Amino acid sequence: MDLKDAVVMVTGGGSGLGAASAREFSKAGARVVLLDLPSAPGPEVLNTLEAPGIFTPADVTSEPQVLAAIASAHEKFGGIQVLINCAGIATAERILTKEGAASLRRFTKIIEVNLIGTFNVIRLVAVAMAKNKPNPDGERGVIINTASVAAFEGQIGQAAYSASKGGVMSMTLPIARDLASIGVRVCTIAPGTFETPMLATLPEPVRKALEANIPFPHRLGKASEYAILARHIAENPMLNGETIRLDGGLRMPPK
Repeated sequence: MDLKDAVVMVTGGGSGLGAASAREFSKAGARVVLLDLPSAPGPEVLNTLEAPGIFTPADVTSEPQVLAAIASAHEKFGGIQVLINCAGIATAERILTKEGAASLRRFTKIIEVNLIGTFNVIRLVAVAMAKNKPNPDGERGVIINTASVAAFEGQIGQAAYSASKGGVMSMTLPIARDLASIGVRVCTIAPGTFETPMLATLPEPVRKALEANIPFPHRLGKASEYAILARHIAENPMLNGETIRLDGGLRMPPK
């Protein structure tokens, strides 16, 4: 995929991995469509981009809102060639708590945003990508999802989060096979522990403990490192149907 003048939609683009990806693809000359909640600092991220971009407020679980964002991308830039799914939430809760059983509402919400929201955006953007003119390889688009090492080694309290990210990982290959007929590649990145707003809320001793588990480099990952891999996936036509761990050799302990 030639990123010069390509249109890249980034969900969760208002912060963290999404914002870093927007900046990396913008450096390559891509035009960026930031999709995030209305409360997200999307306009601030736009000010850091090197190429034109727009902010399209939307909830990834809402079909009408995602369709409106796609329509805005078409109106402004004429299509979408790359989709990067970074939108997600995380909470930790044991199955049995002092108050009783874990909350079904919280479990459902995490599945709804992380798994169903990712699928919702994929299915709707795929319709738009099918209308793209293919490049010489026959490629019309690239979709990059975000799972987590929790999909492989979920920790205590991560049943909901691990299930949601495991779902993203598990649907990567079948979706890649499904969309191969229209020339759309699909890959997933499974980050380890990264410097993101989600982790910034943790106490310093907890952050240090997380760093201690990473073999090398002996630190938390940088959002820019996720973005570099996302760009490589977009530019390397032989990467398809794969989930790639990005974790410094980390294997998560039980807690």
